[in-house]
Amino acid sequence: MNYNNCEFLASYGLSRQLPDSDRPEIVFSGRSNVGKSSLINKLCNRKNLARVSSTPGKTATINFYKADTAYFVDLPGYGYAKVSNADRERWDELINSYFEAGRAVCLLIQLLDCRHAPSADDVQMLEYLHFHRIPFVVALTKADKLKKSQMAACQAEFEELCAPYGCLGVFLTSAENGYGMEALRARLEAQMNQEADHGV
Repeated sequence: MNYNNCEFLASYGLSRQLPDSDRPEIVFSGRSNVGKSSLINKLCNRKNLARVSSTPGKTATINFYKADTAYFVDLPGYGYAKVSNADRERWDELINSYFEAGRAVCLLIQLLDCRHAPSADDVQMLEYLHFHRIPFVVALTKADKLKKSQMAACQAEFEELCAPYGCLGVFLTSAENGYGMEALRARLEAQMNQEADHGV
């Protein structure tokens, strides 16, 4: 996949607006401020492809990016304390209807901050993915904040935490210095090839 060809397609605030699912979709999920936009930008070698919101939790839209032969699908961030119950319900409806629409989800990348234990919202998302049998890997963000001596232990800890939910792999990443991006790209390529081999 040529990540440099990635381009913003559109934002959708209602499930009925979503485009046809005519190609594999790689989905990004995580709580507000975990660094989804930054990771997408780094993955695609672009500075401003995904817009970093200055008001976390405010934008409840699903953002679609055309990434060569796939879509990158950026789900709205969850877990921001100041959103209203109505906004939370709209988030739930949007996410549920996305996954229940029988879309060609190839792989979901669940972002977790490597410096903190998963929040209650993170655990709820992991349980959701496991329950619905959505194939996913975990990208641990902000690896540049760790000392080199902490990296292996951090990865092992999260691998143990995420294994019960059916996680297919854990990757330490940094949108700051690009750490782990090649490994993550390789995992996406492998998943895409696997799906193609199965005629998906």
